[in-house]
Amino acid sequence: MAGHSKWKNIQKTKGAADAKRGKIFTKIAREMMVAVKEGGGGDPANNSRLASVIAKAKAANMPNDNIKRTIDKALGSGDSSSFEDIVYEGYGPSGVAVIVETMTDNRNRTASEVRHHFDKYGGNMGAAGCVSWSFERKGVIIIDNEDEELDEDAVMMDAIEAGAEDFEADGEIFTALCTPEDVARVSEAISEKGYKLLSAQAEMVPQNGYIKLEREDDIKNMQKMLDMFEDDDDVQNVYHNWEE
Repeated sequence: MAGHSKWKNIQKTKGAADAKRGKIFTKIAREMMVAVKEGGGGDPANNSRLASVIAKAKAANMPNDNIKRTIDKALGSGDSSSFEDIVYEGYGPSGVAVIVETMTDNRNRTASEVRHHFDKYGGNMGAAGCVSWSFERKGVIIIDNEDEELDEDAVMMDAIEAGAEDFEADGEIFTALCTPEDVARVSEAISEKGYKLLSAQAEMVPQNGYIKLEREDDIKNMQKMLDMFEDDDDVQNVYHNWEE
């Protein structure tokens, strides 16, 4: 899974400054409010979409008080009704496939900004479905191994026992994969075994290999493009098949 968006998640969780962490929490809170509105209420036991967002929030170290306050606000507010999920697809430098998930209250503004980010750094926005065919949505749970030096076999057995369908080791992290619907249940079970999670959410995972950029300009432009998407308030998630 080299080059997968997990690196973005790790950087945001482990290295984010307070201001950037605040932006992350704001995006998660928006996602949570929409989940309450559209998923059937504020009880994660009866709202699988909300349960998944809560798992994502906890992995990002969002305080429980923030989570509760956001849910309470959503239950007493209709503000989230104006937001809609829109997915854009396109290509980065040298044909890197990029999927941009947004949540917006102004689709014209968001479409214009997303197109600008693609165009500015040597990419182009494509039609719906132009790259998503080569991705699969999976539950991706990332376990921290940087400081713990955990036993790979033990972690794998615990992850599988918790409900993971697949498991990968990659240096300072372990990745447990499951169905998107099982993210909340599996991540909670792994956490209860004492492991520190860096990320837990449904993600679009490339299925047909990765593109390695050779030219220094392409590498710089691809990174700048991803940074622009991450800084955009309307963008929730970005997935790609760049082998970083």
